[in-house]
Amino acid sequence: MSVAEAQLPSELPHAIAPELVNSSAPLLQALPSADFSPTSQAIAKPKLFGRAFYESIGSPKIVLAPMVDQSEFAWRLLSRQFLKEPNTLLAYTPMLHARLFANTLKYREGNFQATREPLSEPIESPEAFTIDEKSLRLDGNPKFDRPLIVQFCANTPDALLQAAKYVQPFCDAVDLNLGCPQGIARKGNYGAFLQEDWKLIYSLINILHKNLAIPVTAKIRILENKERTLEYAKMVLSAGASILTVHGRQREQKGHNTGLADWSVIRYLRVNLPPETVIFANGNILQNADIQRCLDATGADAVMSAEGNLFDPSIFAPPPPEGEFEREYWRGDGGKGGWRADALMRRYLDIIYEHALEQPAPKRSELFHPTLPSADPKSGNDDDSAASFDLLPPSKRHKPSQKARTTRPTCPNLCGMQAHLFHLLRPLITRHTHIRDKLARCHAGNMRAFEEVLSMVEDVTRDALLAYGRGEREGEEGNDEGKEEGEDDEMVSSRRAARRVRRPWWVCQSVVRPVPAEAVAKGAMRAKKKRDGDGEGRRGDSVYLLG
Repeated sequence: MSVAEAQLPSELPHAIAPELVNSSAPLLQALPSADFSPTSQAIAKPKLFGRAFYESIGSPKIVLAPMVDQSEFAWRLLSRQFLKEPNTLLAYTPMLHARLFANTLKYREGNFQATREPLSEPIESPEAFTIDEKSLRLDGNPKFDRPLIVQFCANTPDALLQAAKYVQPFCDAVDLNLGCPQGIARKGNYGAFLQEDWKLIYSLINILHKNLAIPVTAKIRILENKERTLEYAKMVLSAGASILTVHGRQREQKGHNTGLADWSVIRYLRVNLPPETVIFANGNILQNADIQRCLDATGADAVMSAEGNLFDPSIFAPPPPEGEFEREYWRGDGGKGGWRADALMRRYLDIIYEHALEQPAPKRSELFHPTLPSADPKSGNDDDSAASFDLLPPSKRHKPSQKARTTRPTCPNLCGMQAHLFHLLRPLITRHTHIRDKLARCHAGNMRAFEEVLSMVEDVTRDALLAYGRGEREGEEGNDEGKEEGEDDEMVSSRRAARRVRRPWWVCQSVVRPVPAEAVAKGAMRAKKKRDGDGEGRRGDSVYLLG
C-alpha cells in the first residue's frame, strides 16, 4: 500500500465524505485535528496553516501567477523591482512536472536552481538541512526571491510528495496545479483535467499536507455553476489546502474562447466559505487599477495576475511619483502614462547578466529623453562586452541550426528570454516588423543578438518620442474617437477595455483578447453542441469551439 492510500479514508462517497461537502459548519472544525499537524517525526516544529500561514508571509495582496516556462526567477525579480517593498509580492514558480522533477536530475537542474550543486536527494527534514549561504543560487534565495510558492502538476500522490521534498527548504509552500486547461494537460491527465476525480485530488493535497514541513495550496478553475464550484472548493480545503486560488474561468475558456473571468463566482465562494479561508482571485487583470477593483468585487484576500504581467511586469505597482524614473516612465499630455519598453528591456537584460550569467552588464549610455540632457543623443550599448557572454560558438550565433538548438543552454532564465521579449515588446514589434524578425532569430545564450535587438528598440523609441514632442499623436492614448454602439457591454465587445489600456506603442501595456462573440462574428469560432462524454461540462451545453 502506498503512503497516499494509507492516509485516505477507506470510503469517500462522491469523492469526499458528504458531511465535509455539505456541512455549513466551518470545515476546519469538521476535520480531525491530526490532519493539521505533520506526521513525520523528523519534523519537530508544527507548521502554520491557513490564515496563520498567510499572515506569516506578510498577507500579500498581489500575486505573480505560475506560468509554464514564464514565471522563472529573472521575471519574478523584474516584477518585484517596481515595488517599494519587493517582498510584498508573492510569486509562484512555473508549473513543474512532479514525476519528472522527482525522477530526473537533468529536469531539476533545468527548472529549479536553488543551489549551485544539483539537488540530488529529497530533503526529508528541512530543519535538519543546512547549507552555506554562498551555496544558495537563485530560486527561493531569501535575499531576493521570497515569498515563493513552487507549483507542481501531478496525478500520482507518491511522486508529488517526492518532488515536493526536494524544494521544501527553498520555498514557503507547494501548490498543486488544478487549473491548466491546455491540450498537454488533457493528454498527461493533470491540471484542470483532474477536476472530475475528487478522490485523486484529495489524496494529492492530503499527502503533502500530512508529510511536508511547509503548507500546501491549490489553484482551481470554476465549474459549471457556483454551487458545484463551492462543493469543489470545500473538498480542496478539507484535504488540507492552506490557500485556495480561484481562476474565474471554466476549463473550456481558452484561446479564442477565453472570454471574461466571472468574479461573481469568486464572491460566492467568499460569502459561503468560512471567513478564515484564504482566497486568491485570478482573471481580468489588465492594469494596476484592476487589482483593487477585483478585491472589492470578490472579497478575495489577494489578486493574482498572469498574462497581464507578461505584457507589463510593472502591473503590480502604482505609477511612480512625478519626477522619479523620468527616463524610464513615459507621461503623456493626457495624463496617461506607462513604463517604456526599452527601459524595461534594459532592466530585464541587466538581471540576466547579474544573476543568470553572474557577470556585469555592458556599459550603456543614459536612456534617451527628449527634454532631459544626455551625454549622447543616441542611446545604446557603449561597448562590445556582450559578445563575451555568448554561450554558443560564433558559428552557431546567427544561424540557429537544429544542432545549435539542441545544444542551447538549459538555464530557465536564458531559455525564457525570447518569449518574454515577444510579450514585453508586443505593440512595438507589431509596428516595427524588422525588430520582430530580428528577435525571432535570437536564441538562448546569444546575448549579442539580444543586445542588437535592444539597440534597435531604443532607436525607434527615440524617434517616436521626438515625433510625439512635435505633436504627432496618431490616436494612441485611448481617446473616445470612433466609439461604436454596444462597446460598453464587455460581454460582446472588447473595445472598451482596449481603449482603457491603450498607450503609445513604445509603452508596455496589456493586450486585450477579443471576446468570444467577436471571434464568432469574425469567423474564428463557431457555436457547436458538445459531444456526450467529452468531459467538459454537462451534455448538450452550447459552447464555442475553434472554427
